[in-house]
Amino acid sequence: MPQRTLLFVLFDGVQSLDVTGPLEVFAGAETHTPGTYRIRTASLDGGPVRTSAGLTLVPDEALTAAPGPHTLLVPGGQGTRAPDPRLIDWLRTHGPRAPRLVSVCTGALLLAAAGLLDGRRATTHWAYCDRLARDHPAVAVEPEPIYVRDGHVATSAGVTSGIDLALALVEEDLDRDVALAVARHLVVFLRRPGNQAQFSAQLAAQTAQRAPLREVQRWITEHPAGDLTVESLAARARLSPRHFARAFREETGMTPGRYVDRVRLEHARRLLEDTADGIEEIARAGGYGTPEAMRRAFVKALGTAPAEYRRRFRPAPAH
Repeated sequence: MPQRTLLFVLFDGVQSLDVTGPLEVFAGAETHTPGTYRIRTASLDGGPVRTSAGLTLVPDEALTAAPGPHTLLVPGGQGTRAPDPRLIDWLRTHGPRAPRLVSVCTGALLLAAAGLLDGRRATTHWAYCDRLARDHPAVAVEPEPIYVRDGHVATSAGVTSGIDLALALVEEDLDRDVALAVARHLVVFLRRPGNQAQFSAQLAAQTAQRAPLREVQRWITEHPAGDLTVESLAARARLSPRHFARAFREETGMTPGRYVDRVRLEHARRLLEDTADGIEEIARAGGYGTPEAMRRAFVKALGTAPAEYRRRFRPAPAH
């Protein structure tokens, strides 16, 4: 098996975990299977860079001197907000030459600025998906998944999702057993499916300003199997259904039905990940009523059935 050179691009204001998270995954795979990866880091001029957290990273070399990599990995961070034009020019020239192009978090903004995501599906940190779509209309932005593969280009969502993407690439390059060994060493799951949502229902929606609506949000979260119709929730908030639906959407950014769907999906996901409960039992506990209703919800939102989700996400017991 030929050795793959991995080049991590460094710049001032980079998010340290965007670099070190995937780097630790590939380094772990190299330790497990020597000769698999050659890992290099480079900045524009080869000098040290300061991360957004204040750490100093010392690269191996300058980008101009770096060998052509098999995988070019571009992290995100505050430094992507107003990037050095020289970095964009370098990516525009060298990015198309890499057999595999990867970004973590807002590193997608740099790839997009260099024209490397035009005509492709991509994702980034949920807080910057709107900006990516607005500034680069030629990019098909997918705000939900934790990572997206489109041909030889792979983009991941915020920060730690770079670890999930790196594990997926190790599994692709080597095999599942190596990726599982690395995941166990790092004490992370192998592996969150790429189409898993970036964030929970509570993070996706804004917290309502008015106390009755906040109480309804809490009630939904604590009673996913309860009567969560608009009429029932409106009565709990002491509002008419029409007034309640309008106010809920204005204050949370999503309709009551959408919020309920997210809470139920999240609840069912946690039960699949953390318990040995049967599919039928989880469907009832999640408010779906039947396994078929839950299956349709999972396929629509995550592109996979509950049983497959459990197999892919729930870690096998350590031996």
